[in-house]
Amino acid sequence: MSAMHDYYRAPDRATATWRPDQLRTSGEPLPNAPVFDVVETKWVDPNGSLGSLVAVIKGVSYSNDLVETVTLYPPIEGRPATEDEWLALPEDSPYRDGPEIEELPVSVRDALAEVDDARLPEVAKRWTVEPLSSFSEGDDVRDLVKEFVALARRAKESDQLLYCWWIPG
Repeated sequence: MSAMHDYYRAPDRATATWRPDQLRTSGEPLPNAPVFDVVETKWVDPNGSLGSLVAVIKGVSYSNDLVETVTLYPPIEGRPATEDEWLALPEDSPYRDGPEIEELPVSVRDALAEVDDARLPEVAKRWTVEPLSSFSEGDDVRDLVKEFVALARRAKESDQLLYCWWIPG
């Protein structure tokens, strides 16, 4: 199984972490459930591949601190601290296999939202050759870049942040 990453926008952390074990995309919305605006990806993790996209957009070299996320789920406060605590976790613990929810910084949202549309083909092409990119040079990633940019613009217009819900693969 490959890692799934759903990027979405939400008005606050409580909404972003609603039913953390549920996919952010759903066929039928549940009553009283938020409907998330989502970009579905595989292998585009926030700190690596998405970070390299942000580096291309900003015209800077990639660094590990370019996309500093905040882990919302599972909560840091409950994370096992010792090997014995890790071994004592139940098999279905989210600390073992996820899912995880990360909040992306405003700077990432704004970098994506503010990129000029005329630059998108060049950004997509450059992203494919970045060392942490999940893609090959021949892959057509323009649509994915456009989806990320559109999601970020909608989030910025609504004064929302971007989040990543993911399951390790």
